[in-house]
Amino acid sequence: MKELPHSSAGSAGSNVYAQLKQQIVNLELVPGTTLSEKEMSVAFQVSRTPVRESFVRLAQEGLLIVLPQRGTKVSLIDPDLVEEARFMREQLERAVIRLACQSYPEKHLAALERNLELQQESLRLHDGRAMFELDEEFHRILFEGCRKLGTWSVIQQMNAHLNRSRVLWLKTDPHWEHLYDQHRQMFDAVRMQDGDRADRMMQEHLTLSIANLSVLKEKFPDFFVTAQ
Repeated sequence: MKELPHSSAGSAGSNVYAQLKQQIVNLELVPGTTLSEKEMSVAFQVSRTPVRESFVRLAQEGLLIVLPQRGTKVSLIDPDLVEEARFMREQLERAVIRLACQSYPEKHLAALERNLELQQESLRLHDGRAMFELDEEFHRILFEGCRKLGTWSVIQQMNAHLNRSRVLWLKTDPHWEHLYDQHRQMFDAVRMQDGDRADRMMQEHLTLSIANLSVLKEKFPDFFVTAQ
């Protein structure tokens, strides 16, 4: 854990929250891990208050389960919530990329192209964490260029379980070239203002995000909520 800078309690809480969320989504803290307020306050070198506030925020996003008198655990990945998040993303992202094909700022096209260059570098280095972050950034830039960052923020509130399944897949599957290829085709479609092609590629791309869910559940049964 990194030492947090001296700041107000609110700022300290935000820093703890951001770092814990990153560790959970990146599976550095795997599903089912027990967390202690005391241990986290020592690790982050803050009082228990910002840690407690971070636990509450992460529980609201479905990443932690706070059990009174029994401690706090990293939640298991819920396949139903993975699918629901994918469904929401598909509806909103297909609409946004069609909007982008109508008119899209040159500076954001340049940002997408630079993102694709960095994706190629992460493929060369086989850096799964960078690939995941660049994937997220590529989609965020699409929303930003359409002036829909508020919609992107709403998506992030439901993305917790989907993102962890995506990270798990990147850690398991060594072949990521098709992710880059799909992003490149989406970029080309936006640049050429081809809404039908962009829509089709976005749908294929987001369907891919859950294509291997059954395989992951079989390979990592302890990470997932089991059907009742």
